[in-house]
Amino acid sequence: MAEALSVALLVVVLACAVVRPWGWPEAVVAVPAAGVLLAVGAVSPAHVRAEAERLGPVIGFLAAVLVLAQLCADEGLFRACGAWMARSARGRPHRLLAQVFLVASVVTAVLSLDATVVLLTPVVFATAARLGARPAPHVYACTHLSNTASLLLPVSNLTNLLAFAASGLSFTRFAGLMALPWLAAIAVEYVVLRRFFATDLDAGALAPAVADAPQLPLFALVTVAGTLAGFVLASALGLNPVWAALAGTLVLSVRALARRRTTPAAILRSAAPAFLAFVLALGIVVRAVVDNGLAAGLAHLVPHSGTLPALLGLAALAAVLANVINNLPATLVLVPLTAPAGPGAVLAVLLGVNIGPNLTYAGSLATLLWRRIVREHGTDVALGEFTLLGLLVVPAALVASVVALWLSLYVLGA
Repeated sequence: MAEALSVALLVVVLACAVVRPWGWPEAVVAVPAAGVLLAVGAVSPAHVRAEAERLGPVIGFLAAVLVLAQLCADEGLFRACGAWMARSARGRPHRLLAQVFLVASVVTAVLSLDATVVLLTPVVFATAARLGARPAPHVYACTHLSNTASLLLPVSNLTNLLAFAASGLSFTRFAGLMALPWLAAIAVEYVVLRRFFATDLDAGALAPAVADAPQLPLFALVTVAGTLAGFVLASALGLNPVWAALAGTLVLSVRALARRRTTPAAILRSAAPAFLAFVLALGIVVRAVVDNGLAAGLAHLVPHSGTLPALLGLAALAAVLANVINNLPATLVLVPLTAPAGPGAVLAVLLGVNIGPNLTYAGSLATLLWRRIVREHGTDVALGEFTLLGLLVVPAALVASVVALWLSLYVLGA
């Protein structure tokens, strides 16, 4: 009964997160579901406490990064990026796609995938409209790169934070091992998207009208650079990177409040407290599923070696699981199972749960959020087109990135 109830509630929680009936936040269903599982004994109080202690720093880090990204937007960082892309494209959609890839990859890696989906996608829409270019290839690049380009740093994705905590790697070691897989996956994405959207890219665009470029927000850029340096320093000192994230957020928050560009309530909203509650509740629900049989069922499928076939198998398993139960629960399930095999196995899982969601809408919450934003801009995304593009991209990107990871492990060591 505990196993059946745990699985049923996980399905309900994920379905409501996908559909969001009546516009409800994801936490409206997830928090009561976690409470029910605790009340009936499907998950013990000790395991709930352990899950809260494990996810607490991760959730705090996520909140700080979300606020940091929103404050950068308030400073005009994304508007400046849009103006730069328009000027650099010079009326050529092929060049605009390259600029979108560059900006989206950097924004995703440094400010997390949520910044790319929520803050950059509308800018890309506006830039394409300003140039008269067809938006599809550039907007698809945003959603694909919000997943794929989040491989580089521990701060780029919530799944990365979970894997980073279990890997035992330092911040710089993690980035060093993932740099080559990150580049390989992005290169595959670029080649496939250029071919897939060749007709749209050949349609042409208008040269941008001469206008005053928005001022580059140097203070925000310096703060972000300082925050990244803080991540490296905190890792070297054995401190949790959340302190560096909080410091960067505090600097921009004080400046924004002093200049009356924001309010304390707006800062609190940008931290997405309902989503943070959802993450914690989902972790508890997944823990109940794991405790009641899922871990045992998957354990025999998880290889425990660092060979290339083993890494490919782990990445494929993670990608499939991400598209079945979403990439966040897949990470919560697989990372504890693979952590004993070493950081190489954990990073292979990360490749699967970050690249795999480009195959289906339900693969990641970021993709679902991107779909809502696209609809708000009067554009619909055809399921067939999305899936076909995913079938072309995901297997090739997974193989390329796993081979790159294997080479990085061989050269740099695990």
